[in-house]
Amino acid sequence: MVVNLKGCEGHAPATGFPAHLCIPDPRDVTGEGWTKTHSICQWRFGLAVPLYPFTEASRGCRAHGACWFSSQAIFTQKNKLLPDPLDTRRWQGFRLEEYLIGQSIGKGCSAAVYEAAMPVLPQNLEEAESLGQLLPGKGPEILPRGEEAPAPRAPAFPLAIKMMWNISAGSSSEAIFSTMSQELVPASRVALAGEYGAVTHRRPKGGPKQLAPHPNIIRVLRAFTSSVPLLPGALVDYPDVLPPRLHPAGLGHGRTLFLVMKNYPCTLRQYLRGNTPSPRLATVMTLQLLEGVDHLVQQGVAHRDLKSDNILVELDADGCPWLVITDFGCCLADERVGLQLPFTSWYVDRGGNGCLMAPEVSTACPGPRAVIDYSKADAWAVGALAYEIFGLPNPFYGQGRAHLESRSYQEAQLPALPEWVPRDVRCLVRSLLQREVCKRPSARVAANVLHLSLWGEHTLAPKNLKLDKMIAWLLQQSAATLLANRLTEKNCVETKMKMLFLANLEYEALSQAALLLDSWRAAPRQLL
Repeated sequence: MVVNLKGCEGHAPATGFPAHLCIPDPRDVTGEGWTKTHSICQWRFGLAVPLYPFTEASRGCRAHGACWFSSQAIFTQKNKLLPDPLDTRRWQGFRLEEYLIGQSIGKGCSAAVYEAAMPVLPQNLEEAESLGQLLPGKGPEILPRGEEAPAPRAPAFPLAIKMMWNISAGSSSEAIFSTMSQELVPASRVALAGEYGAVTHRRPKGGPKQLAPHPNIIRVLRAFTSSVPLLPGALVDYPDVLPPRLHPAGLGHGRTLFLVMKNYPCTLRQYLRGNTPSPRLATVMTLQLLEGVDHLVQQGVAHRDLKSDNILVELDADGCPWLVITDFGCCLADERVGLQLPFTSWYVDRGGNGCLMAPEVSTACPGPRAVIDYSKADAWAVGALAYEIFGLPNPFYGQGRAHLESRSYQEAQLPALPEWVPRDVRCLVRSLLQREVCKRPSARVAANVLHLSLWGEHTLAPKNLKLDKMIAWLLQQSAATLLANRLTEKNCVETKMKMLFLANLEYEALSQAALLLDSWRAAPRQLL
C-alpha cells in the first residue's frame, strides 16, 4: 500500500520500482512501502535516513524510537544551517566605514534602522575607479536621500544596520555592550569578534544568554561600537538623541552600538496592511510565530515585546510569507533566573508592550518571594496577534467597549473569530488566551496542534494513537519532506515548517496536541 508523492515522476531508477516515486502510507505496516522508499532515497539523494521496514520484529517501542530519533537528527542539523550574507567575509564588517548606508527603514523608541550593503572590494585600479563613491573610506558611505546612484553602480541592500540611541550608557565600548546586552542575545558566534579580536567573545557567566540559531528568529551578524554619524533623516526623525557635535540640543553620547542583520522587505504590520492571507496561509504564519517562541522557551529566553512591528517578513518563491521575530531589547535572557523572574519591587522591568502583556505578568504584585513565570507569556501574545493575522482588529489594542485589557478581561469577552477560520485554529487561539497559565498550552504543544491540523489529518486521532502508527506516520513525513526539500529549488515555507516540526518532536507534546484536537472536535460547535 503506497501513496504517490506528486511532482516526483520520472526520478525512480530502473530497478523494478514503478516509474513514479512511492512514499509509504502510514497504514502500511507490512514494510513493503518503506523498503522501496528507503532504496529510492539512498539511490537518488544519498540520504542516510534509517527508514527501516516495519516488520513484526521492529514494532517495539525501543526500536521505533531509535529509528525516529536518527531521522530527527537530520532535521535538527538542517534547521541550523541558516544563510549568512556575510559568510564569505568572516573577518570583515566590524567597522561602520566598511558599509554603504542607504535610506531609513524605520525607527522605534530606542533605535533607527537603515538599509546597508558592503561594497565589493576592487581587484585592480581600473575597477576601483569605476566603483567611485561605493568604496569604503574614512566614514560610512551614505546615499543621499532622494538621489539614486547610476544604474550600473546601484548597489543592492541585503543588510540592515540598527543604530542604538545612547543616552545613558556612556561612551566606552564595555559600558555600551553591558547596558545594551539584551540586543546581543540573538547574535551569531562571530558577531562580536571585531570588538574582542579574532577569538570569539565569551560572555561572562551569569550574564545574558546567547540564542542558538533558528529560522524564525533574527540573527545579528555583526555587532560593534562606533562614533554616531549623521545619517539620512537624523535631524528630522531623532534630533534629540544625537550627540551635541551633530545637534546642539542633542542629549546622546558620541559613541553607540551598531547591529548588522539581514534586510527584510517589511514588518508583519506592513504586510498585513496590503495583504489578506488565506485561512491556510494565516494558519502557517501563526504556526511560525509559535515555532519561534518555542525555540525561545527551550533556550530559557522570553521576548516580552511581541507585536506586529517586531516581526519581519520575507516572501518565498510562491509569495508565501516567512516570519522572523526581531528586537530583543526588552527580552528576559538571564542565566541566573531563566524564565522565573523575581519580582521584588515595582522597579523590576516586566517587559515592553503593555497591551500584549500576559495576565500573569500584568497582574503580578511585587513581594519578597514573588516570581513572574514567563514560560507561556509569549505564547499568550501570539494568541492575541492571531487576530491581526486573520484580518481582525487586535482586541487588546484601541479604546472603547470593544477594547480588552489583559489585567481584567474574561475569556467570554474575547471576540469570536469568523467561521472561515479553521475550527482547530479558533479553538487554539481561545486556548492560548486562557487567563490561567496551567490551562494554557505551551508554545510547543500549540505548534504541534497546528502541524497536525495542517498535514496530520486524522492519522494521529487518539483512538488510533499507537506508538507504531505514530512512528510510521512520522517517518513517512520525514521521507516526503526530505525529498521535497531536495527536488525543488524553491524555498518552500511549508516544507521548512515540516522540517521544524520533525526536528522538535517529543512524544508527550505530540500526544497532548492530538488529545487537544480530539477534545475540540468532539465539543459542540455552539461552544466556540
